[in-house]
Amino acid sequence: MCGFIGFVGEIEHRKEVIRRMADRIIHRGPDSDGYFLTGDDAPEAVTLGFRRLSIIDLADGTQPMYNEDGSVVITFNGEIYNFMELRDELISKGHVFKTRCDTETIIHGYEEWGEKIAERLRGMFAFVIYDSRTKTLFGARDPFGIKPFYYTKTEKGSLLFGSEIKSFLEHPHFKPEVNPNALRPYLTFQYSATEETFFKGTFKLPAAHRFTYRDGVMNVNRYWDVDFTKKDELSFDEWATLIDSRVRESVNTHRISDVKVGSFLSGGIDSSYITASLMPENTFSVGFKSKNFDETNEAKELSDILGINNYIRHLSAEECFNAFPTIQYHMDEPQSNPSSVPLYFLAKLAAEHVTVVLSGEGADEIYAGYEWYDESPMMRKYKKVPSALRRAAARMAQGLPYFKGHDFIIKGSGVPEDYFIGQALVYPEKDALAVLTEKYKKGPSVRDITDPVYERAKGLSEVEKKQYLDMNLWLPGDILLKADKMSMAHSLELRVPYLDRVVMEEAGRVPVDYKINGVDTKAVLRAASAKTLPEEWVKRPKKGFPVPIREWLREEKYYNMIKESFTSDVAAEYFDTKALVSILDDHREGRMNNGRKIWTAYTFLTWHKAFFGE
Repeated sequence: MCGFIGFVGEIEHRKEVIRRMADRIIHRGPDSDGYFLTGDDAPEAVTLGFRRLSIIDLADGTQPMYNEDGSVVITFNGEIYNFMELRDELISKGHVFKTRCDTETIIHGYEEWGEKIAERLRGMFAFVIYDSRTKTLFGARDPFGIKPFYYTKTEKGSLLFGSEIKSFLEHPHFKPEVNPNALRPYLTFQYSATEETFFKGTFKLPAAHRFTYRDGVMNVNRYWDVDFTKKDELSFDEWATLIDSRVRESVNTHRISDVKVGSFLSGGIDSSYITASLMPENTFSVGFKSKNFDETNEAKELSDILGINNYIRHLSAEECFNAFPTIQYHMDEPQSNPSSVPLYFLAKLAAEHVTVVLSGEGADEIYAGYEWYDESPMMRKYKKVPSALRRAAARMAQGLPYFKGHDFIIKGSGVPEDYFIGQALVYPEKDALAVLTEKYKKGPSVRDITDPVYERAKGLSEVEKKQYLDMNLWLPGDILLKADKMSMAHSLELRVPYLDRVVMEEAGRVPVDYKINGVDTKAVLRAASAKTLPEEWVKRPKKGFPVPIREWLREEKYYNMIKESFTSDVAAEYFDTKALVSILDDHREGRMNNGRKIWTAYTFLTWHKAFFGE
């Protein structure tokens, strides 16, 4: 687990610049650094930098790493869990290995299979390979977007790329500027929902995509996708047994390490199942002193049952607010999921004892665990009405002013394209437009973002369309972004066994009614976990990672802090500040629960201050 940076293009003092860029992300790899510079003439000179967090092959896993004759070089962030199988296959084809590190497998795999190496890797990864024989850069990002990859082309023609945007700040050709089209969708989604980031002209390489860069041209294409179209005719119990076996196998592959491995543990089923399958020496949990926002008792109870040590930390509002600017700096882009805050402290706690942790992200997306995927008893009754009538009613409702039952009728259409944007909806679009100044109302609409994803999901069931959308937007944009950035802020490697390509390919073949059965969400995963967990854990409802922001924002200290931010000159550039203060006051006085709206605007302003100052 590491971080890399690089650029193509000639500048003065390349070695000093790449070192400064690497130092910006030293938290991703405090153990060592390494560099590669071609001797090419401008403008195609290639410069690579690397920071290492030593996990596997501690002695020989340094990067950049080369093939036998030095013609191919790689910088790589992540872990490849099937590297020993690939290594054996490559050795049988005549490749010579110098290490037992997974990084070298990618190099020789590229030599053997070219760009198709990306689709053969099982793991989490982002990497860049420079092939001096063809003067080509080749890179890829893992199927789920577990590891980040950013790139930009500067006005002077330099290509910059790396694990974190903040490293670009050290390059003399990078001119940071707020992307005026990013704020509108962010207010609705709570995360950066487009390929172009909050830094104008800087992009994310999408999950499951690879690229080549040659002669100044970047070509990007998808190499893998989720497939829900094929189903296996197994009974519910047979599927539960198969999933239990697969989860355990994935946990076993994810435990490979030359350093200590622990696990995050909440009171929910997902992390509990991972923990019980892993049986680490240590687990880690955080909570808040408010009884409605604390699952540490359940985590401690399960750890005691399993005979595992559980480290717990309780957080105060003051330390969370004090850390928030640092959290947004590490995030690179504004992201207002409140759970980022306890996750930051959870990673800090774990890093005091281990270097690697396993966590439960992804189970809700692949096994359909969210409440949004399910239906109320009333909705199930309504859906007995013929679909043609329900869809006609929904079309009529969409053209009318809001009335009681408006949203119910639209959702009853069975067409998620018309109502489902993912697990977060903070400011409805009209509310977002109402608080923005004119310059920042011009970003893409929600449908501009969701329609291309839904287009690829044509023909799927309603539930699977929602899953597919979440896997392409919410999962990489929110869940995995904060998992990576908050763990790496503390030089901690976080692994996610549910988000394994083999696990997903199998889960895609599970019938929908085994996931959502009218009683439970992710029902078949619960049944699988029952082979390992106590019954009360299996039946426990999903809580997420609750944070008491709505309580904090009614306290005078934090109300005043946020009001000062909302009435600043910076806020006036982006927002109707009177509208923001009105939202804040309505919340404080208890007229509305505006906690998420307040937090989302405050997050952006905190991020802005971290990268652009006052």
